[in-house]
Amino acid sequence: MMTTEEMMNPNKTARVAGLLYLIIALLGIFSLFFGPESLIAPGDAAATANNIKDSESLYRLAFIGDLIGQVIFIFLVLLLYKLLKPVNKNLAVLMVVLVLVGVPIAMLNDLNQIAALLLSRGADYLPVFAADQLHAHVMLFLELYESGLRIAYIFWGLWLFPLGYLVFKSGFLPRILGILLIIAGLGYLIEFVAYFLLPNLDLTIRMFTFWGEVILALWLLIKGVNVEQWEKRAHESA
Repeated sequence: MMTTEEMMNPNKTARVAGLLYLIIALLGIFSLFFGPESLIAPGDAAATANNIKDSESLYRLAFIGDLIGQVIFIFLVLLLYKLLKPVNKNLAVLMVVLVLVGVPIAMLNDLNQIAALLLSRGADYLPVFAADQLHAHVMLFLELYESGLRIAYIFWGLWLFPLGYLVFKSGFLPRILGILLIIAGLGYLIEFVAYFLLPNLDLTIRMFTFWGEVILALWLLIKGVNVEQWEKRAHESA
């Protein structure tokens, strides 16, 4: 009787995972350019609130994109689990657990985006607040969003360590990809620590370290895996 691993097409799984990973990356780029971070006018709460109101449609699309990205993230890690389980099942499970903890944190944090939007639009129940108070609250919720995002970085970074190790040890994916993924994980964690311990330091390490994730996505989508080596691993772990 054939095992689950033998019935699975590893290259099909790899390519679907690569596609999902790229979609997440593209949604993240869209959010970067049209989401809350792009609309903040440093030191000017009124201008920030007006930016959100004037770009409401794109702001809402970025919000929806964030949520869709998190849902896709769950399917991505489950596909990677199927692909990498033959290398080390316990680490593959750990990888899934870290993502499943991080996703709800990121999704709940997105509520701060909606709070900022509601305040910037001035809903019917908000006239009790003066305009400058509303604008100040918009900035407060955007700051909370930024802080919540950094908390999510803990899990966005940690899951890359078991992923990187599994890729490095797999034998059916290039080892250099595993190293780059671990570096990407360090980038997220360093930014998390710097944001809370060194708030005056504008550190964006992840912009230089996330390339390991992009390269992995492209590799999975275009090259797939070494099927012979994957099948060897699958038989050894059966």
